[in-house]
Amino acid sequence: MKPLVGSISRSRRSPDRGASPPAAQWALIAVAMLFAALFLVLPLLNVFAQAFAAGFGPYWSALRDPDTASAIRLTLLVAAISVPLNAVFGLAASWAIAKFEFRGKALLLTLMDLPFSISPVVAGLLFVLLFGAHGLLGRWLEVHHVKILFALPGMVLATIFVTFPYVARELIPIMRAQGREQEEAALTLGAGGWTTFRRVTLPSVKWGLFYGIVLCNARAMGEFGAVSVVSGHIAGQTDTLPLRVEKLYNEFDPVAPFAVATLLALLALVTIAIKTFLEWRSRRES
Repeated sequence: MKPLVGSISRSRRSPDRGASPPAAQWALIAVAMLFAALFLVLPLLNVFAQAFAAGFGPYWSALRDPDTASAIRLTLLVAAISVPLNAVFGLAASWAIAKFEFRGKALLLTLMDLPFSISPVVAGLLFVLLFGAHGLLGRWLEVHHVKILFALPGMVLATIFVTFPYVARELIPIMRAQGREQEEAALTLGAGGWTTFRRVTLPSVKWGLFYGIVLCNARAMGEFGAVSVVSGHIAGQTDTLPLRVEKLYNEFDPVAPFAVATLLALLALVTIAIKTFLEWRSRRES
Protein backbone atom coordinates (compact mmCIF):
# COMPACT_ATOMS: atom_id res chain seq x y z
CA MET A 1 0.00 0.00 0.00
CA LYS A 2 2.86 2.41 0.62
CA PRO A 3 3.93 2.69 -3.03
CA LEU A 4 0.27 3.32 -3.95
CA VAL A 5 -0.08 6.06 -1.33
CA GLY A 6 3.14 7.65 -2.47
CA SER A 7 1.97 7.68 -6.08
CA ILE A 8 -1.34 9.27 -5.07
CA SER A 9 0.40 11.99 -3.07
CA ARG A 10 2.76 12.71 -5.93
CA SER A 11 -0.18 12.92 -8.33
CA ARG A 12 -1.85 15.45 -6.03
CA ARG A 13 1.28 17.58 -5.93
CA SER A 14 1.74 17.47 -9.72
CA PRO A 15 0.18 20.41 -11.59
CA ASP A 16 -2.82 19.92 -13.84
CA ARG A 17 -1.52 19.57 -17.36
CA GLY A 18 -4.83 20.77 -18.80
CA ALA A 19 -4.78 24.08 -16.96
CA SER A 20 -3.19 27.10 -18.58
CA PRO A 21 -0.37 28.89 -16.73
CA PRO A 22 -1.45 32.16 -15.07
CA ALA A 23 0.81 34.14 -17.38
CA ALA A 24 -0.89 32.69 -20.47
CA GLN A 25 -4.33 33.42 -19.05
CA TRP A 26 -3.49 37.04 -18.29
CA ALA A 27 -1.89 37.42 -21.73
CA LEU A 28 -5.05 36.17 -23.47
CA ILE A 29 -7.24 38.44 -21.33
CA ALA A 30 -4.99 41.42 -22.10
CA VAL A 31 -5.12 40.74 -25.85
CA ALA A 32 -8.92 40.44 -25.78
CA MET A 33 -9.34 43.63 -23.75
CA LEU A 34 -6.92 45.54 -25.98
CA PHE A 35 -8.75 44.39 -29.10
CA ALA A 36 -12.12 45.41 -27.62
CA ALA A 37 -10.76 48.81 -26.59
CA LEU A 38 -9.21 49.57 -29.99
CA PHE A 39 -11.96 48.33 -32.27
CA LEU A 40 -15.12 48.72 -30.16
CA VAL A 41 -14.82 51.17 -27.27
CA LEU A 42 -12.65 53.87 -28.88
CA PRO A 43 -14.73 54.15 -32.09
CA LEU A 44 -17.89 54.33 -29.99
CA LEU A 45 -16.45 57.09 -27.80
CA ASN A 46 -15.26 58.93 -30.90
CA VAL A 47 -18.77 58.95 -32.34
CA PHE A 48 -20.15 60.65 -29.22
CA ALA A 49 -17.17 63.02 -29.02
CA GLN A 50 -17.65 64.17 -32.62
CA ALA A 51 -21.40 64.47 -32.16
CA PHE A 52 -21.03 66.83 -29.18
CA ALA A 53 -17.87 68.60 -30.40
CA ALA A 54 -19.81 71.79 -31.22
CA GLY A 55 -22.07 71.58 -28.17
CA PHE A 56 -25.55 70.29 -27.49
CA GLY A 57 -27.28 72.88 -29.69
CA PRO A 58 -25.95 71.68 -33.06
CA TYR A 59 -26.43 68.07 -31.91
CA TRP A 60 -30.09 68.64 -31.14
CA SER A 61 -30.60 70.65 -34.33
CA ALA A 62 -29.20 67.75 -36.38
CA LEU A 63 -31.65 65.34 -34.79
CA ARG A 64 -34.57 67.73 -35.31
CA ASP A 65 -33.89 68.07 -39.03
CA PRO A 66 -37.07 67.05 -40.95
CA ASP A 67 -35.22 64.52 -43.13
CA THR A 68 -33.57 62.98 -40.07
CA ALA A 69 -36.90 62.82 -38.25
CA SER A 70 -38.38 61.11 -41.30
CA ALA A 71 -35.51 58.61 -41.29
CA ILE A 72 -36.15 57.82 -37.62
CA ARG A 73 -39.88 57.25 -38.26
CA LEU A 74 -39.18 55.06 -41.30
CA THR A 75 -36.61 52.99 -39.43
CA LEU A 76 -39.07 52.35 -36.61
CA LEU A 77 -41.83 51.50 -39.08
CA VAL A 78 -39.71 49.01 -41.02
CA ALA A 79 -38.64 47.33 -37.79
CA ALA A 80 -42.22 47.32 -36.46
CA ILE A 81 -43.36 45.41 -39.57
CA SER A 82 -40.44 43.04 -40.16
CA VAL A 83 -39.65 41.98 -36.58
CA PRO A 84 -43.13 40.61 -35.68
CA LEU A 85 -43.28 38.75 -39.00
CA ASN A 86 -39.88 37.21 -38.34
CA ALA A 87 -40.96 36.31 -34.80
CA VAL A 88 -43.97 34.42 -36.14
CA PHE A 89 -41.84 32.69 -38.78
CA GLY A 90 -39.15 31.85 -36.22
CA LEU A 91 -41.67 30.27 -33.85
CA ALA A 92 -43.33 28.23 -36.59
CA ALA A 93 -40.07 27.12 -38.22
CA SER A 94 -38.32 26.22 -34.97
CA TRP A 95 -41.36 24.30 -33.68
CA ALA A 96 -41.60 22.32 -36.92
CA ILE A 97 -37.87 21.60 -37.13
CA ALA A 98 -37.33 20.71 -33.47
CA LYS A 99 -40.53 18.75 -32.80
CA PHE A 100 -41.34 16.97 -36.07
CA GLU A 101 -39.72 14.92 -38.83
CA PHE A 102 -40.70 15.75 -42.40
CA ARG A 103 -39.33 15.76 -45.91
CA GLY A 104 -37.41 18.90 -46.79
CA LYS A 105 -36.27 19.54 -43.22
CA ALA A 106 -32.60 19.77 -44.23
CA LEU A 107 -33.52 22.06 -47.13
CA LEU A 108 -35.44 24.37 -44.79
CA LEU A 109 -32.44 24.60 -42.45
CA THR A 110 -30.18 25.40 -45.41
CA LEU A 111 -32.52 28.12 -46.68
CA MET A 112 -32.66 29.66 -43.22
CA ASP A 113 -28.89 30.11 -43.26
CA LEU A 114 -28.96 31.74 -46.70
CA PRO A 115 -28.96 35.35 -45.38
CA PHE A 116 -25.82 34.55 -43.37
CA SER A 117 -23.94 33.44 -46.49
CA ILE A 118 -25.16 36.05 -48.99
CA SER A 119 -24.00 39.66 -48.90
CA PRO A 120 -26.85 42.07 -48.06
CA VAL A 121 -26.04 44.03 -51.22
CA VAL A 122 -26.50 40.87 -53.28
CA ALA A 123 -29.79 40.24 -51.48
CA GLY A 124 -30.97 43.72 -52.43
CA LEU A 125 -29.91 43.12 -56.01
CA LEU A 126 -32.01 39.95 -56.08
CA PHE A 127 -35.09 42.02 -55.23
CA VAL A 128 -34.19 44.49 -57.97
CA LEU A 129 -33.96 41.64 -60.49
CA LEU A 130 -37.30 40.33 -59.28
CA PHE A 131 -39.36 43.52 -58.85
CA GLY A 132 -37.45 46.04 -60.99
CA ALA A 133 -38.82 47.58 -64.17
CA HIS A 134 -36.95 45.01 -66.26
CA GLY A 135 -37.22 42.24 -63.68
CA LEU A 136 -39.21 39.05 -63.64
CA LEU A 137 -42.34 40.62 -62.13
CA GLY A 138 -41.61 44.22 -63.02
CA ARG A 139 -43.94 44.47 -66.01
CA TRP A 140 -46.87 42.93 -64.13
CA LEU A 141 -46.35 45.25 -61.16
CA GLU A 142 -46.21 48.28 -63.42
CA VAL A 143 -49.43 47.33 -65.19
CA HIS A 144 -51.24 46.86 -61.87
CA HIS A 145 -49.69 50.02 -60.36
CA VAL A 146 -47.98 48.14 -57.53
CA LYS A 147 -44.80 49.82 -56.30
CA ILE A 148 -42.28 47.59 -54.50
CA LEU A 149 -38.86 49.08 -55.16
CA PHE A 150 -37.96 52.57 -53.91
CA ALA A 151 -40.84 52.35 -51.46
CA LEU A 152 -41.71 50.88 -48.08
CA PRO A 153 -42.66 47.36 -49.32
CA GLY A 154 -39.25 46.78 -50.89
CA MET A 155 -37.43 48.00 -47.78
CA VAL A 156 -39.54 45.73 -45.56
CA LEU A 157 -38.92 42.73 -47.81
CA ALA A 158 -35.17 43.35 -47.84
CA THR A 159 -35.14 43.73 -44.05
CA ILE A 160 -37.14 40.55 -43.53
CA PHE A 161 -34.75 38.64 -45.78
CA VAL A 162 -31.60 39.63 -43.90
CA THR A 163 -33.11 39.17 -40.43
CA PHE A 164 -35.41 36.15 -40.61
CA PRO A 165 -32.89 33.54 -39.31
CA TYR A 166 -32.31 35.27 -35.97
CA VAL A 167 -35.40 34.19 -34.03
CA ALA A 168 -35.48 30.67 -35.44
CA ARG A 169 -31.78 30.06 -34.82
CA GLU A 170 -32.21 31.06 -31.17
CA LEU A 171 -35.24 28.82 -30.63
CA ILE A 172 -34.22 25.64 -32.45
CA PRO A 173 -31.48 24.56 -29.97
CA ILE A 174 -33.76 25.32 -27.00
CA MET A 175 -36.67 23.32 -28.38
CA ARG A 176 -34.42 20.42 -29.35
CA ALA A 177 -32.94 20.30 -25.85
CA GLN A 178 -36.41 20.21 -24.28
CA GLY A 179 -37.60 17.29 -26.38
CA ARG A 180 -41.23 16.38 -27.01
CA GLU A 181 -42.19 14.71 -23.74
CA GLN A 182 -44.08 17.69 -22.29
CA GLU A 183 -46.07 18.31 -25.49
CA GLU A 184 -46.89 14.61 -25.82
CA ALA A 185 -48.05 14.47 -22.21
CA ALA A 186 -50.30 17.50 -22.75
CA LEU A 187 -51.80 15.95 -25.90
CA THR A 188 -52.36 12.68 -24.05
CA LEU A 189 -54.28 14.54 -21.34
CA GLY A 190 -56.60 15.98 -23.99
CA ALA A 191 -55.09 19.37 -24.77
CA GLY A 192 -55.34 20.60 -28.33
CA GLY A 193 -52.42 21.64 -30.53
CA TRP A 194 -52.89 25.39 -29.99
CA THR A 195 -53.42 24.94 -26.24
CA THR A 196 -50.29 22.79 -26.01
CA PHE A 197 -48.26 25.40 -27.83
CA ARG A 198 -49.65 28.30 -25.76
CA ARG A 199 -49.51 26.62 -22.35
CA VAL A 200 -46.47 24.33 -22.68
CA THR A 201 -44.15 25.20 -25.55
CA LEU A 202 -44.25 28.99 -25.54
CA PRO A 203 -43.60 29.55 -21.79
CA SER A 204 -40.59 27.24 -21.91
CA VAL A 205 -38.91 29.18 -24.73
CA LYS A 206 -39.98 32.72 -23.83
CA TRP A 207 -36.49 33.99 -22.93
CA GLY A 208 -34.97 32.56 -26.09
CA LEU A 209 -37.80 34.17 -28.06
CA PHE A 210 -37.22 37.57 -26.45
CA TYR A 211 -33.48 37.23 -27.08
CA GLY A 212 -34.02 36.43 -30.77
CA ILE A 213 -36.45 39.35 -31.14
CA VAL A 214 -33.93 41.74 -29.60
CA LEU A 215 -31.19 40.63 -32.01
CA CYS A 216 -33.59 40.73 -34.95
CA ASN A 217 -34.72 44.25 -34.07
CA ALA A 218 -31.14 45.51 -33.72
CA ARG A 219 -30.22 44.10 -37.13
CA ALA A 220 -33.40 45.41 -38.74
CA MET A 221 -32.83 48.97 -37.51
CA GLY A 222 -29.14 48.91 -38.41
CA GLU A 223 -29.38 47.22 -41.82
CA PHE A 224 -27.66 49.15 -44.61
CA GLY A 225 -26.65 47.06 -47.62
CA ALA A 226 -29.90 45.44 -48.76
CA VAL A 227 -32.05 48.46 -47.87
CA SER A 228 -29.62 50.77 -49.66
CA VAL A 229 -30.11 48.90 -52.93
CA VAL A 230 -33.92 48.83 -52.88
CA SER A 231 -34.65 52.21 -51.24
CA GLY A 232 -33.51 54.69 -53.87
CA HIS A 233 -32.02 57.05 -51.22
CA ILE A 234 -34.88 59.53 -51.46
CA ALA A 235 -34.36 62.09 -48.69
CA GLY A 236 -37.37 62.40 -46.43
CA GLN A 237 -39.07 59.37 -48.01
CA THR A 238 -36.92 56.24 -48.23
CA ASP A 239 -33.90 57.08 -46.06
CA THR A 240 -33.49 54.99 -42.91
CA LEU A 241 -31.06 55.95 -40.13
CA PRO A 242 -28.02 54.11 -41.61
CA LEU A 243 -28.70 55.61 -45.04
CA ARG A 244 -29.13 59.05 -43.49
CA VAL A 245 -25.76 58.75 -41.75
CA GLU A 246 -24.06 57.91 -45.06
CA LYS A 247 -25.75 60.80 -46.87
CA LEU A 248 -24.82 63.35 -44.19
CA TYR A 249 -21.25 62.09 -44.07
CA ASN A 250 -20.90 62.42 -47.85
CA GLU A 251 -22.09 66.03 -47.51
CA PHE A 252 -19.08 66.73 -45.21
CA ASP A 253 -21.28 67.82 -42.32
CA PRO A 254 -19.02 67.88 -39.24
CA VAL A 255 -21.75 67.16 -36.66
CA ALA A 256 -24.95 65.75 -38.19
CA PRO A 257 -23.70 62.28 -39.29
CA PHE A 258 -22.22 61.62 -35.87
CA ALA A 259 -25.33 62.93 -34.13
CA VAL A 260 -27.52 60.51 -36.07
CA ALA A 261 -24.97 57.73 -35.54
CA THR A 262 -25.31 58.15 -31.77
CA LEU A 263 -28.88 56.89 -32.07
CA LEU A 264 -27.63 53.67 -33.64
CA ALA A 265 -24.88 53.46 -31.03
CA LEU A 266 -27.44 53.82 -28.24
CA LEU A 267 -29.49 51.10 -29.90
CA ALA A 268 -26.46 48.81 -29.77
CA LEU A 269 -25.86 49.58 -26.10
CA VAL A 270 -29.51 48.97 -25.23
CA THR A 271 -29.40 45.70 -27.16
CA ILE A 272 -26.35 44.56 -25.19
CA ALA A 273 -28.03 45.49 -21.91
CA ILE A 274 -31.22 43.62 -22.77
CA LYS A 275 -29.20 40.64 -24.02
CA THR A 276 -27.30 40.47 -20.73
CA PHE A 277 -30.52 40.73 -18.72
CA LEU A 278 -32.21 37.97 -20.71
CA GLU A 279 -29.21 35.68 -20.33
CA TRP A 280 -29.21 36.33 -16.58
CA ARG A 281 -32.93 35.57 -16.26
CA SER A 282 -32.58 32.44 -18.36
CA ARG A 283 -29.73 31.12 -16.19
CA ARG A 284 -31.65 32.01 -13.03
CA GLU A 285 -34.75 30.10 -14.09
CA SER A 286 -32.81 27.09 -15.34
